[in-house]
Parts: sequence; C-alpha cells; structure tokens
Amino acid sequence: MLPRLSLPLWTERYASPFAPVTAEEVAERGWSEVDIVFVTGDAYIDHPSFAMAILHRVLEQAGFRVAILSQPDWKNCDAWRQFGRPRLFFAVSAGNMDSLINHYTANKKVRNDDAYSPGGRIGLRPDRATLVYSQRCREAFPGVPVIAGGVEASLRRLAHYDYWSDTVKRSILLDSKADLVVYGMGEANIIEIARKLKAGGTVKDCRNLRGIAYALGAKESDQLKEETARGANEFQTIPTFEEVKTNKELFAEATRIIHLNTNPFNAATLVQYHDRQAIVQTPPAFPLSKQEMDDIYDLPYTRRAHPSYTEPIPAHQMIKDSITLMRGCFGGCTFCSITAHQGRIIQNRSEESVLREVRKVAIDPEFKGNISDIGGATANMYAMRCTRPKVEAKCKRLSCVHPGVCKLLGTDHGPLLQLMRKVRAEPGIRKVSVASGVRMDLAQLSPEYVSDLATHHTGGRLKVAPEHTSPTVLALMKKPSIDNFGIFAEAFRTASAEAGKPKQQIIPYFIASHPGSDLNEMIDLALYLKRNGYKPDQVQDFIPAPFDIATCMYYTGIDPITKKTVNIAKGLNNRKMQRALMQFFKPENYFDVRQALIEAKRQDLIGGCEGLIPAEPPKEAIEARRKKANAALRNDHSHSIANPATGETPGERTVPPQVQNRGYRPGRKSAKRR
Repeated sequence: MLPRLSLPLWTERYASPFAPVTAEEVAERGWSEVDIVFVTGDAYIDHPSFAMAILHRVLEQAGFRVAILSQPDWKNCDAWRQFGRPRLFFAVSAGNMDSLINHYTANKKVRNDDAYSPGGRIGLRPDRATLVYSQRCREAFPGVPVIAGGVEASLRRLAHYDYWSDTVKRSILLDSKADLVVYGMGEANIIEIARKLKAGGTVKDCRNLRGIAYALGAKESDQLKEETARGANEFQTIPTFEEVKTNKELFAEATRIIHLNTNPFNAATLVQYHDRQAIVQTPPAFPLSKQEMDDIYDLPYTRRAHPSYTEPIPAHQMIKDSITLMRGCFGGCTFCSITAHQGRIIQNRSEESVLREVRKVAIDPEFKGNISDIGGATANMYAMRCTRPKVEAKCKRLSCVHPGVCKLLGTDHGPLLQLMRKVRAEPGIRKVSVASGVRMDLAQLSPEYVSDLATHHTGGRLKVAPEHTSPTVLALMKKPSIDNFGIFAEAFRTASAEAGKPKQQIIPYFIASHPGSDLNEMIDLALYLKRNGYKPDQVQDFIPAPFDIATCMYYTGIDPITKKTVNIAKGLNNRKMQRALMQFFKPENYFDVRQALIEAKRQDLIGGCEGLIPAEPPKEAIEARRKKANAALRNDHSHSIANPATGETPGERTVPPQVQNRGYRPGRKSAKRR
C-alpha cells in the first residue's frame, strides 16, 4: 500500500500521498514509468521549507509523475536504475545546503552531525554531491537530460573560489556534465522544462528561459564569440576562467559584474569562457506574483518526513511548525547567499493563503499549539518593496538598506502586524514565535512592531545579528553600525518591561574572521560584549561560501565593489584566536585569548578589573589544556598507560586501528625500530 498518515489530518482535502521512493511504490500507483527522478542529498521531508517537496508538488500538480531518490548510495548507480529510465529528465540537487558547508566547519574539520539526515547522522551524502549525483545519472541512463539546481549548483554556476580546496574552480556545469543549471528558486523553470521536453523538445529549447546557465560546445562558443564581436547580441562577457584563476583583480571584476546583474528587470545575459567553451547565464527569473506564491504554498503537503524513517530528522523537528510568509531579502549582506539565491525583491503570500496553512497546522493532532516561526529569510520584510516600479526596474543597488534605508523603499510594517495578529487569533494557536532574523534598522521605524514583537512573539530570548562592532567590518558586510543595535536593544527592553516581561533577553550573534576583521577589531568586540554584559553561547566563524562578495574579499583581498584592499585573516591560528575572543569568559579559551592579547600588544587587558582575562590562568583553563594535550597524544606518538582508576585494564593501552599503520608504533606485530 502507499504510505499514508495514520492521523485524521490525512484526507484529500489537506494532504496527498508522498512521492514514490521505491520501484514497488511506483508499481503500486500503476505507473509503467516515471517522468522525472528527483535526486537529493537531503532526507525526504514533504514540507514547503524543503525544495524537493515544493518541486515534487508543483510537478505533480502540473500532471507529471515524479519519483524521489533521497540520499542514495552513490558508490554505484544501482539506486539510479531502480525506477527505470526517466521519460523526461533527472533533477539533481545536493540539498538545502552546499554539501561542503554541510560537511565541514570553518576550520575544515568534519562536522559531527547533519541536520538534514535521519538521526542527524553524517556520511549519507558525498562531498560535492551535485557532481557525484550527476555522474551517476549519466552512468545509469546515458542520454537522459540532467538538470541541476539547488544552492550548491546555483552558487557554482560560473567560475568560483572554493574554500575547501583553496582554488578557483570552473563552472559546475563542466565538471558535473549537467545539461542545465537552474539557479535561484526553480518552480516555474522546472515546470517549463518538463513541458518543453514532454512536447518533444530538447534541452537546447530551454536555453531561452530565465534563471538558466548552460555550457556551449567549442563550435557553438566560437560562433557566439564571432556574433559578440559583430555586435549581433547583447550578451555581456566577463573575465574568463583562465583569467580569474590567475589574476585576483580580474576575479574581483568578474564578481562585481555578476552581482550588478542580479536585478531581473535590468540584468544582462552573462558569458564566461572556459578555454574554448562558453558558459552562458541568462538573466534571473522574474519574481513570483502573490497568486503564484499562494499556488505553491497551498499545495497538499503532509508536512512530515517520509514514513520509512525511524529516526527524527533535526531540520524537520526545527521547522515542522513554522510558516513561510515570503521569499527574498533586500539586505544584500556580503557574507550571505540568500539574496543571491532567492533574489532581493520580496515575494509575498496573501493573508488568506497564510491563514489556510495555519488552520491546517492547527488541526494536526501532533501540533502543540506553538507556531515555531513566522517569517522568511528575514522576519520583517513582508510586503516591503520599492515604491517606484520604474526606478526599481533600473536600480542596481546591492542593498536597499545600506549605507542607509533607501527613501523609495516601502517600510510599512502594517501588513505584517495585521497578519501576525490574525494568525495568533486563530483557534488552536497558543503562541506564535519569531525565530527568523529581525532586521533591526527596519524594526526601529515601527515602534508598534517592536512592541508587538516583545509582547506576543518572543519566547524569552530574541536572536538578532549585529555581526560586529567595527565600522570597517560592518561597512564591508553591508550592515548598520553597532549603535543601531544599541538603539533597538533599548527599545526592545522597554517594550518588554511595558508588556510585563522584564526578564526577556536579546541574544546577539557575531561573526569572527570576516574580511576586514583582525585581532584588534575582535578585541574591541570582546570589550563591547564585556561592557554590555553579553556572553554569547554560540559564535559563528566566517565561511567563504561560493559566489558571495565576502568570499571574493577573502580570496583576493579586494572589495570587488570599491576595489579597495581588505585585511584578511586566513591562518587557522588567527581564526582560532578571533573565535576565542568572542567567548573570552570561558576558561577553556584562556590561553588562546592570552595569545591574542599578547600578539596585539594589549597586555593591559590581562588582569585587573578592566581586563578580559585574569593575570593567572584559572584551574579550569589548565585542566582543559591538559585534557586537550592528552587527547592529541593518546595512543599516537607515545606509549600510553591505562588508568585503572577509570576502569581501564592495567597495562599499556591497545593501539587503535586508525593509527596502527602510521610508521613505528608499539603494539604492531611487525613493529621494527629504524
């Protein structure tokens, strides 16, 4: 039987069955073949916060037969063959995150968990998943078109800097051999591609779509070059792969051109040559209308993980009771990929569509009455857009709120306030939280919004992201000054007190090692935290994600927009010290903070009332350093004696398998001293 929810929620009115995930489920539906096989690096969750769910539902609504191949074993292509040859194409995505960011920390260490996998287990998707999955598609069924999409493919569609290999890599189109990359949000494109191929067309017939990148063959590329030289087309050529790989100034120039062509109303078609092959990127897709957004989010999602999973999926647990109001972000933060992926033009759902989803959630027997989040990429940009469409069509600003809020930007919080009031008034809703990031400079323009936020939508702690205190770093981030955070924090505290909730706290998030930040900048940040009594329990290290402007700064040392030189922290030791300074109060960070203060010649901050750390290391700091040293040496570079007091068998510890084959080790049967 097809998997169904064993809950009253499951009716044809509210939800439809999951897509088939096995050949048996395809047969149970009476299908002789499938039109599209969707390959994804995430666990299959039928919730509108996950791309695979949205794309399956819109294709299903359009009459196409879709099978989901979730987290397949990529060691061979057997899993790719289980559904038979897809009639139209393979759709490939690494998942909701870039696979390398999903796998590795900013210090390039393997993460301990994967929020998008059952049980949070790691190892269920490969590094560079788009490449691997696309190659398996080709191996399983040569000749079937491969359409790549998702964050990983979108942000690697042209030549890009890859932090994990510390190299400039060519377009993912060439390495994956995908026929097309659909960049950005791809619902409209994937339906159009499916219709064109169903009608007998080829992937070449899809090249006129917006939001598409594709590779030309050598002959086609030569022809394009001749046409461009004659002025026969309006394409804009950017520095070649060979140029950006060897010349950092040209890499910065390519980044500048790419980001100045992100407004769909005035962007040009971009061409970047890789040797003799041209990569062509069409202008971004136009923003979806309110009706189109409603049509997508009104589809019959079950809002659950596939019933085959026996372990909870952390990402699903976090967002299962959340409601998406909008897409896009006009903040333009240089370290963030949201604007690049979702666009800077806000796309809203209607009040009626949002309330329909709230009512569906409220009748779910598993729902506890708390909406965990209501928002989008940013919490308070709902229904905000440029008030002058003719200006918007020509504008090339990368941020509507930096260096100041544009005077033409509609910043009325009224529609959002009205919607939030209606949501929390719905039967069955006890609490509506705001977990999306609040844009503080916008919130300050509406005291009523701050009051509502403090009174009704904060569960004791409100997370905001001032990111830094340094004017230099904040300017490079395209973020407002730290004074802006102080004004908002005071307004929120006042509103909380007036609401009878004086214990509510603001939890600020900051970034270490961002371009422009050095030890002195981070010491100033640490002093700010101490003076204001903030002790962040979570800190964020800057990760140079592909495509971002800040990543260009990290790689080149140049701000691509102004072409000015930027100070960069690249050494792992420097990055470690910057991170430790944000949590200077933790004993285990004592020695890293001390080293940072000495290197910055700020010994005045060691000891005394005004110091960041005491003059003498606390006992906990010494113990933490001892444990770290022991862990590094245990069973590796020296004889290790067991400790019977901890329950170990007396004598020398057994040499673990991971070090048995590294040179001479006591305990190896064939050990010989040299």
